[in-house]
Amino acid sequence: MKIALGVTGGVAAYKAAELVRRLQQEKLDVQVVMTRAAQEFITPLTFAALTGQKVITDMFSAADSAPANVESAIEHIAVAQRIDLLLVAPATADILGKFAHGIAEDFLTTLYLATKAPVVVAPAMNVNMWEHPATQQNLAALRARGVNVVDPDEGYLACGMTGSGRLAATETIARKVCDVLGLRHDLAGQTVLVTAGPTCEDIDPVRFLTNRSSGKMGYALAEAANRRGARVVLVSGPTDLKIPDGVDWVPVRATEEMRRAVLDRARDANIVIMAAAVADYRAATSHDKKMKREGSITLDLEPTPDILAELGRAAQEAHNRRILVGFAAETDRVAENARGKLERKGADMIVANDVTQEGAGFDTDTNIVTMYLRDGREIALPKMSKFDVANRILDQVVILAR
Repeated sequence: MKIALGVTGGVAAYKAAELVRRLQQEKLDVQVVMTRAAQEFITPLTFAALTGQKVITDMFSAADSAPANVESAIEHIAVAQRIDLLLVAPATADILGKFAHGIAEDFLTTLYLATKAPVVVAPAMNVNMWEHPATQQNLAALRARGVNVVDPDEGYLACGMTGSGRLAATETIARKVCDVLGLRHDLAGQTVLVTAGPTCEDIDPVRFLTNRSSGKMGYALAEAANRRGARVVLVSGPTDLKIPDGVDWVPVRATEEMRRAVLDRARDANIVIMAAAVADYRAATSHDKKMKREGSITLDLEPTPDILAELGRAAQEAHNRRILVGFAAETDRVAENARGKLERKGADMIVANDVTQEGAGFDTDTNIVTMYLRDGREIALPKMSKFDVANRILDQVVILAR
């Protein structure tokens, strides 16, 4: 998710740097917009270094003065359309008044009027300014329009006075942003083990058996669980995907490697989600030299270990309360096959999809799944991004864990 952080001209502007880091911990993409007054307290370079992005400091820069540069001239519209939230911290009495009265004289005030995204403001100012009827009237107007206000803390202020007006704690502001965006922390204190990607079974030094799994669904689950506060262990077969920040990544290749990694780490997990597309068969004999092309050959195959079933048996024998989720990629009789797998494997839930459907197959950014639960429920989801699917799966996992 992408947010714009407006920084205005107050002593508390330096705290916005710490706020950027805290928001990044929530996996939020932060672009900073600074007023001219804010630059008197902290430099744009600080925020550029923290975010790795351009810091917007004015409606038009000298380099953008050419009439041909239309894209820059309407940059406030582009930013307004792509952000998921506008946060202003610190928000001075001046910016609150301009927002309340619809004044658009710089990039930040114009962005406020142009965006349809939710807005959060965290005021910071002298106690007398905070308590002034004009400020309170402006805040009332903003609240009436749906703006979320993080009230300032009380305490010793930079001006030497004591009272309300100190910028709210970074954690308080970040929590409000997460609440408004719907980012949850309902997996805090939980350890989630996720498997992802394919496994590869060698035939000889240059050939192997595998499948078309990209790992995108498993990686989306790992990232979503991490964002919701869980400690995440990601056991992954070979993929080209970026490792999600904050997860414990365990690379494996063959099914037996994945089995050992999973069984070793499942003991400490509260939730195990087997999203990997494990190869069902391997060569009965693996050749140590490349097999030469010499006409037709017969390749003997044997089943690979059934990791999901092994976990299910172990949980039942130990009366373990661990939540176990499996996946089923099907081409026909989806419900029948998923229900059968649910019973055979001893899982709490099977997430099944028809990989022949457009937007639900391997290596896509979307998925169309149905969740089959032990209580008989079937929860069908429309086509959506794999990250959104991951969160819907985790919603059910949270319910099962209660």
